[in-house]
Amino acid sequence: MASPSTPAEAAAAPVVAATSTAGRRPLSERIAGLVFVAPGVVWLAIFFLAPLAIILVVSLGSRDAANHITLAHPSLDNYLRATRPEYLPAFANSLRYAGITTVLSILIGYPIAYWISRYGGSRKVLLLILVMLPFWTSYLIRTYAWMIILRDNGVMNSILLTTGLISDPIPILNSDFAVILGMTYGFLPFAILPLYVSIDRLDPDLVAAARDLYANGRAAFLRVTLPLTMPGIIAAAILTFIPAMGDYVTPDLLGGAQTSTIAKVVQVLFTSGRDWPYGSALGFMLMVITLAGTFLAIRALRQETFG
Repeated sequence: MASPSTPAEAAAAPVVAATSTAGRRPLSERIAGLVFVAPGVVWLAIFFLAPLAIILVVSLGSRDAANHITLAHPSLDNYLRATRPEYLPAFANSLRYAGITTVLSILIGYPIAYWISRYGGSRKVLLLILVMLPFWTSYLIRTYAWMIILRDNGVMNSILLTTGLISDPIPILNSDFAVILGMTYGFLPFAILPLYVSIDRLDPDLVAAARDLYANGRAAFLRVTLPLTMPGIIAAAILTFIPAMGDYVTPDLLGGAQTSTIAKVVQVLFTSGRDWPYGSALGFMLMVITLAGTFLAIRALRQETFG
């Protein structure tokens, strides 16, 4: 092998050699890697890709006179119906609820995650378990609990009436406030966990160096802590926004019949309407829109991390 002719080539030679060596991994290592990856790939293929394929196929079908699904003449008619203007308010409500829930979850979750990371000490694991504790109870049961708390004769109005702060019950249930409150409560742990990981990985010496350079606490946070934890913020936004877009339980129970979201429309089409092709088309469109936003967020995350 010829020796490098320039210092740059000499410096790059070890890197090139390491890369070529890594590319010629033994066959046993490559087989072992495939064995470890195979169960996850099979799981995703069976329980993720296969259901999506079924939904896509059903969305191209129609209902016959006996209300059965037929695929005799596949078409995009269901997708054309799904783009009708009457569904725009439902899409707008879904985006509004999911957006507000995501913002509130990050604003509330960031201080909690920061405190656990910096001041939790030996109790970090216990505090994280407490954050995850609501998941030990069914989401439906927790939503029903909020109905008991927020209804006219519920816990909140009873406390306000007892303390004399109000003279008549406040109509909290079946409102946008109740929906956003319930969704923020339900998805807050999804924001806290990635935020905690991002903050906990931040080297405190970087903040200390900023303070040594005469930056006050606010400037050190805005110029050091916040930019370096931005990947955690984006991850928290993704993990909160996606389930919030598809949530129909909370708007249905806490928002009442007058609250319309695209997830509720899909649920009604599948249950009461029995129009599975139409519901599949609408649900598939919702998934595509959500995935498009997710890919954009992941792209921003990569640019923030590696750019």
